[in-house]
Amino acid sequence: MASSTSFPAPGSRSKKPLGKMADWLRQALSKKPKEKPVSQESTPSDAPQPSSREVHSPPSLSSATSAVSPELPPSYEGATSNNSSGRWSRDYDVCVCHSEEDLAAAQELVAYLEGSSAGLRCFLQLRDAAPGGAIVSELCRALDSSHCRVLLITPGFLSDPWCRYQMLQALSQAPGAEGCTIPLLSGLARAAYPAELRFMYFVDGRGPDHGFRQVKDAVLRYLQNLG
Repeated sequence: MASSTSFPAPGSRSKKPLGKMADWLRQALSKKPKEKPVSQESTPSDAPQPSSREVHSPPSLSSATSAVSPELPPSYEGATSNNSSGRWSRDYDVCVCHSEEDLAAAQELVAYLEGSSAGLRCFLQLRDAAPGGAIVSELCRALDSSHCRVLLITPGFLSDPWCRYQMLQALSQAPGAEGCTIPLLSGLARAAYPAELRFMYFVDGRGPDHGFRQVKDAVLRYLQNLG
């Protein structure tokens, strides 16, 4: 049964529309394709690069820090620069060597030096030695960590072999009269002054202040010479 919809015969369609379509295709193929816009995410290698004046790189961390951080005050800069040299290069200003029976006199001397306006840092063996540490090792550490050594020379000091060891150890570290070893003669005549210290002046402890002021001045003089 034939369909109600009939198709035209092949030769019955006009050739004019086909000609127009062929002309349109020919014109479309002859046109140059438009360039696609370059996205900001993927820039081709042959795309023109912005000039150096147009590029604004973020500031580096060092420049930002230098711009924000305030300058240190002169007093603080001096303290930090002298931290590895001078007075602050060691833990103590004074190491007090004394006999066991002269502990009270040694404590009085330490209280005077630490309570002065200079605020001297003192090492007192029974107070500052590390618990459990070897006595000889703690003494050597204290001498190494102190700028000056005060020898409290009394009758008990001369009769104590341990005090003699302290004296010889202090002299071995500073054999010359450099001012860092300060003998304080107390309760003894000049004739009893140890022969090992004959090339050093001593502080006479028979004065009203027991020679403490002279000891303090000697320590401060030594610290000032450190620079």
